[in-house]
Amino acid sequence: MAEKIKVATMVDAPMKTVWETWNDPKHIVKWNQASEDWHTTEAKNDLRNGGKFLSRMEAKDGSVGFDFEGIYDEIIEHKKISYTMPDKRQVEIRFSEADGKVKIEEWFDAEDENPVEMQKAGWQAIMDSYTHYTESI
Repeated sequence: MAEKIKVATMVDAPMKTVWETWNDPKHIVKWNQASEDWHTTEAKNDLRNGGKFLSRMEAKDGSVGFDFEGIYDEIIEHKKISYTMPDKRQVEIRFSEADGKVKIEEWFDAEDENPVEMQKAGWQAIMDSYTHYTESI
């Protein structure tokens, strides 16, 4: 069984905005990167149970890229998103409101190719990029 990794953030924005910027492809392409030398060139999102999503992530210099994708297992609007990636790893994201802000907590199954701390740092960097983007619009 894969180790579960958790990342989290607190977003100073209303839930409606948080949900939209997290799930709308026009927003996803603006925040979905772990560092300034990467970007998301394409995003598709069929936000429903059994729906599929895909984000094409590439190094800006064109040297490498990959598709990040999955199938949704459960969507509870403004509360929870869970999905399964093609390699069967699972992700659960929970959204909760507190004091006018939204807490996002994300748990994901670690993969075997990279150290756990590296995976956590990468996913947290994407979460931080998301938070910065959402708070700036």
